[in-house]
Amino acid sequence: MKALIFAAGLGTRLKPLTDTMPKALVKVGGRPLLQIVCEKLVAAGTNEIVVNAHHFSEQIKEWIAAHDFSVPVKVSDETNRLLDTGGGLRKALPLFSDKNEPILIHNVDILSNLDLGEFYKTYAGQAAALLLVSQRATSRYLLFDHSNRLVGWTNVDTGEVRSPFRNLDVSCCKKYAFSGIHIFGHELRPLLNNFPEKFSIIDFYLSVCNKVPICAHFSPNLQLLDVGKINSLTAAEDFLKDVQKVK
Repeated sequence: MKALIFAAGLGTRLKPLTDTMPKALVKVGGRPLLQIVCEKLVAAGTNEIVVNAHHFSEQIKEWIAAHDFSVPVKVSDETNRLLDTGGGLRKALPLFSDKNEPILIHNVDILSNLDLGEFYKTYAGQAAALLLVSQRATSRYLLFDHSNRLVGWTNVDTGEVRSPFRNLDVSCCKKYAFSGIHIFGHELRPLLNNFPEKFSIIDFYLSVCNKVPICAHFSPNLQLLDVGKINSLTAAEDFLKDVQKVK
């Protein structure tokens, strides 16, 4: 299993901590977020990891060089320009040794009780991409049809709808929140070439979902925490303790 960790974000919601360090190295329970995600990936069977870096990228490089996870951990350097999630993925892809293997993508600031190994096995080529989703309350939702195939996106506060399908009936769609964890299939790689240097992976998925199957994976027992704000750090520590107890 190959994995890409998105760790290039500016971490503005975690200021003032991120005034002097990247979000990936902010600690929860004594461990940097990057360490928590790397260890979870390796435990799930990942044999190769790529981490993208922009904000204080040198700190991330030095931290990775000082730690051994028993598998190769490479850095996709975006120091010169932050490429967003889609551009970041495309830049990172050449660093993987196997060009035909699906990539499990994981945001560095997401904690969960998800069995990543089982999630990866569930993919098994059933779609071009598999997106872990949840029913958490938000203003922005991905829209899926009855077969769990992506058909659009909506902002329920503004009523905005984006979809490559004309006359999409939003009322007939399943609304799920994206988790920041997904699997990207190798058949999607050529389609990335049609996009600019910087773009969102969600924009990419929305633009190709009428051509290839981009599907939802819903786990009813999923527990998920976005470590995005200073006041979420204490909750994140408690979250990790609770997940460990369950194990």
